[in-house]
Amino acid sequence: MGQIQDGKTFNLHPVRSKSNPYRILLLTFLILGGVWLMLQLKSGQVQSPFNPTPTPTRSPQSYILAAQAYFAAGKLDDPASDQDAIGAYQQALQIDPGNALVWAELARIETYSSSTLSTDQERLDRLQSALTSAEKAVELAPDDSTVAAVNAFVLDWNASSNLISAADQDAYLAKAETAATRAYLLDPQNALALAFYAEVLLDQQKWDQAQQYAKQAVELAPDSMDAHRVLGTVLESWGYYRDAIDEYIKASNITPNLTFLYLRIGLGYRQLQVFTTALEYFTKAANINAQLGIKDPYPYIAIAKTYAQEGEFFIASRNAEKALSFDPANADTYGQLGMIYVQARNYETALPTLRCAVDGCTADGNDTAKLFVDNGVLTASTAVQPLPLTNLNVAYYYVRYGSVLAYLNTPDNGYCSHSLELMTQLRLTYPDDPVLMKNVEDNEATCRSLMGTPSSAATSSTTAQPSPTPTP
Repeated sequence: MGQIQDGKTFNLHPVRSKSNPYRILLLTFLILGGVWLMLQLKSGQVQSPFNPTPTPTRSPQSYILAAQAYFAAGKLDDPASDQDAIGAYQQALQIDPGNALVWAELARIETYSSSTLSTDQERLDRLQSALTSAEKAVELAPDDSTVAAVNAFVLDWNASSNLISAADQDAYLAKAETAATRAYLLDPQNALALAFYAEVLLDQQKWDQAQQYAKQAVELAPDSMDAHRVLGTVLESWGYYRDAIDEYIKASNITPNLTFLYLRIGLGYRQLQVFTTALEYFTKAANINAQLGIKDPYPYIAIAKTYAQEGEFFIASRNAEKALSFDPANADTYGQLGMIYVQARNYETALPTLRCAVDGCTADGNDTAKLFVDNGVLTASTAVQPLPLTNLNVAYYYVRYGSVLAYLNTPDNGYCSHSLELMTQLRLTYPDDPVLMKNVEDNEATCRSLMGTPSSAATSSTTAQPSPTPTP
């Protein structure tokens, strides 16, 4: 605002200076820079600092806590997602790959999770993955007692695989002993080191030392599932089934959703012929698996074997069929089911079932699966790969299959020729097992008698029966 004084204009605001060319140049650059930035933002070449990050940032500790919660819930491995203990530990290691104790815990969980897998190959693959994790932990913390203890545990379980040679088993056990000894020397008061050392000693058949260390582990850590599980395993190996059951129950009270503990409890009661209680624990394991979405056939196999021991063959076969429905290509389950059919003297049904286990079968030649498709148990037939002759369980499938072949032999089908071939394989593989060899001799004697008297072969085959074989 201005006033007229003495013919002059008085301005209340300061008079502006003339335009500054440097200021105009600066403003021009700022405007051009803003236009460039807007174009870059629009094209995605530059990200706005106010945009949310693509994935929320979590600390390794949050994943570790989640993994511990999954383990407590029994959700060790979910094939459909990473929402499980293994997945959570793996996510923690993506953020903190140098954490040796997390690598060790991942190895421990991977090892335990192998017990819920269906086939020997799946179990070995998981154990090999656990070994890789354990070796990484040792690389990061070679002087940590817990890391060395878990390494011993993983090596020991790898040594128990049915798919490795005797030489490899001995090598794994030797490495396990070295790792266990180191874990103990690094910290003699580490309960986990003592427990896993006891497990290694047990597998080396050093019974007294195993029991000594296992008891010390429980005394040092009465709230440790691992310590009670190992002591239960040691007592079970001595035949102290009631004491072993007590330790397994204590372990299951600490971690109430780990189904392999209930299977051990059930097996102990079955050894004591307390079948009703055994079935309760097997059923509990099956129900927990169902809640967690775990398709583990072993609880149903255990239920089937228990009913078979009681002479309830119909319900036994139904539970074995349920196990087969989880994995219709699992040769071991065919073997278990075939054994139950033999116990029930249902030899005609046992023949194609055991054939798939021992010889393998195509989808078109899988008569057992076709029958299950007709009964609504399976949706389609499937091929089955034969089991390699790597352990005594498979050896007894061979014996039972050979017995069935002998029983159903006629001059036309020549089943006894194949039975004798199978018995020869058993002689070459397990010549020093007296119980197995006695069954082999019985099968050979039956077949040689039948093949040597063709005129009475048909009559003899109707009276001959598969020789009994104890469950190993």
